[in-house]
Order: sequence, then C-alpha cells, then structure tokens
Amino acid sequence: MRNVDAAGLGIGDDHPPRIMGVLNVSEESPYDPSVYDDPGEAAAYVDEELIGEGADIVDVGLESANKDLDVLSAEQELDRLDTAVETLESTSGDAVWSIETRYHEVADEALSRGFDMVNDICGFADPEMPRVCREHDVAVSKMASPPDLERPGAIEDVDDIYEALSMNGLTDKTILDPAFGGWSEAKTHEDDRETFHRLREFRGYGRPLLVSINRKSFLKTIAGRSTEEALPVSLAATSMAVERGAHVIRTHDVAETRDAALIGAEFARDRYAGGSDDAVAVTELDVTTVREAGRHLDRIGAPRAADGERDPAEAAVVRTYELDGLGDAAVGALRAATVGGDASAAAFALGDPNRAGVPTTPPTTDGGTGDRANGGSPGDALPDRRRGLLIGAPDAIESVRESVSGVSDALDAALDGIAANVS
Repeated sequence: MRNVDAAGLGIGDDHPPRIMGVLNVSEESPYDPSVYDDPGEAAAYVDEELIGEGADIVDVGLESANKDLDVLSAEQELDRLDTAVETLESTSGDAVWSIETRYHEVADEALSRGFDMVNDICGFADPEMPRVCREHDVAVSKMASPPDLERPGAIEDVDDIYEALSMNGLTDKTILDPAFGGWSEAKTHEDDRETFHRLREFRGYGRPLLVSINRKSFLKTIAGRSTEEALPVSLAATSMAVERGAHVIRTHDVAETRDAALIGAEFARDRYAGGSDDAVAVTELDVTTVREAGRHLDRIGAPRAADGERDPAEAAVVRTYELDGLGDAAVGALRAATVGGDASAAAFALGDPNRAGVPTTPPTTDGGTGDRANGGSPGDALPDRRRGLLIGAPDAIESVRESVSGVSDALDAALDGIAANVS
C-alpha cells in the first residue's frame, strides 16, 4: 500500500485514519451547518467545529453536490474562490486545506493561493488535472466518475466504479474515492450498499481510500432515519469503513466521526509488514474474498486463468464451512477427498457427537444432510448423523465437490450451494 504525503500529513496504512471536515461556501449545499459565505464566520466555524474537533483536512466546496442544480463553470468557481482563500487566511488552526473542484484552472489557482491538496469530484475527467497536481506536487483525491465534467459520480455498477478510477491515470499522490451517494438518478441505495460491501476491493489499486458516507441516504434508509437523525448510522458505517481499509473519512460531524474512525482502526485486523530496501519486502494484504484477491493480481500484472484453468485468486482465500447432518457415506467420502497437512488441499475435521452441548440431528437414509424437523438434543450420541468442518481455498473446496459428487444428493446440494456463493 502506497502512503501519501499531503502537505506533511501522512495518509495510508502506516498512519491513523484521517478526518476531512467539510466547509461549503455555496448556499446551495445540502447540509446547512457547513455552509458559510462570510469569510469571518467561515473561519470561526473551521477553527471551532472542524479543526477544533479533530479535523486533519478541511475540504472547501465551491458549489453544491445537488445533481438537480446547474453545474458551475470554472469561471463561476473562480469567482467564489476569493471567499475560500480569505477564510483560509483568517483561520488560526493547523490543518491541510483541500479545494473541491472538477476544473484544473480552479485547482491551479487555489494551490497557488495557499491550498494544499485537491478533491477532484470528476475523477480526472478534466485531463489537465493530473498535470496540475504533479506540477504542484500535491495530494489529490480522485472520485470515480465517467469522462464527463457535468456528471460526477454517475456510475452505478461496482466493477464500473473500479474501472473508472483508472481514467487518465494516477499521480504518485492520488487518493481514491469510490463515490458513495446519489450522484445520478440511476444510482440506487442498493448500488451504494454493494459498493460498501465490496470496499476492500478498492485496496487493489494499492492507494489510500477516501470515503464520504456522512448521513448518506443508502445508510439512513436502512434504519429509517432522517438526515437530522442519521448521525449514529453514519458513525456505525464509519467504523466499518475504516476496518475495511478506508484511510480518510469526509464528514460534517468531525468529533463524533473521529471517535468512530479510531474504534474502527483499533479493531481492524493487524497485517504483517517486514523486510527492507536491501531485502525482500513483505506486506500482508487484507484479502477476504476471491474478488479482492483478483484485484491485487491485476494490480501487479499477474496472469489470470486461461479457459479451463482455475484462477490463482481462487487459491488466495481460505473458507471454513460447517456441515451438519452428515451420514456415514458422506463422512467417508469427505475424508477420502481431503488430505491432512497438505497446504494445497482442503481439510475435513469431524466433530465428536458425544461432546456435551453439541446438538445432533436424527438419521436419514441418503447418507447426507437430512430433514432436521425432528431436532435432536444436546449431547445425543447419533454416530450416523455427524457434523464437521470443511476448510480450504475455493479451488480446493471445488476439488472436494468434484471428488464426492454422486455420493449423496443432500451432500451434492450442500456443496453446490457453497460453489454458487463463492465471491
């Protein structure tokens, strides 16, 4: 994972989660508490409510993200930039200042007048934006978007969002934003939820991730909350996002979001990193699904499976399945199909039906998982109805499925279900 230096602020796996507080100098913006058009009032808000509450970055928006409003031109944004610059100059607190814009002209002017980084909501749809950021040697957040300056974030499918982030390349200091929120009429809450489910995949670029999920509709509708009531929902999602690999959280609620991000970071799984410049460097990747493994394979240019071959990604993630209600024939077949101690194969561990507190199920005649309607009591000794754990990478589990095919209709159905749900 590449770490990014944003005006001295480290962003990435080697650093704590960073909080990006929001200031809007556009009265059209959707969340009123962050909107100011007077530089003095805006500076006081930044010092007290953003930097004072723990914001590492102050992101200044010059126009509303409301898709129903007309898009401002570069000239109109430049007219509003004076207010943003005066606010920056009037603020006493220490933070990295980010300008939110889609235009390279606005970014260039803002960076020349004191801003430290760029938040490009059109994801380099302006092909000159990467050049400007490189010339100023600044960090830039790149939001997934189509190649259209008037349609930021208007992508629905997760795979399309992922591909859009590569548009017009990446700078050495690019931070990636998968574009949560209702940026287009076609984008649904389910689209955003699927992107959130698959957030770890975006680590496949090897770049820091920024998420903007504060009080977003795809979250608040889960709990049936209004925007004003949606803070707890946002905080829960913030902890989850950081645990899944997000590095920057953009928010209007700085203090609370900071706390939630720290909780997510504390309970994220530790990943090993070792080695040095003159040795073999090691980085343990945060991979939990076959799709995630595939993203990293693509990043390093590793060959993928040809027709009829198993993809290397299918060997990258170990899964554990509990099979309950196994008959003697199923147990024998699973034992024969697995090889203990062979790291390339699956393992099968049979449970002890006499252990207290382990419920068993009554026997059936097909040798597989049968009807559980009659139940079973804890500690019942029914040796011909057993449970076990099947452990292995998806390709190894698939080999087991092929090996035991036909032993039992019920076992076939169970393993077919596993195969259909590997992702």
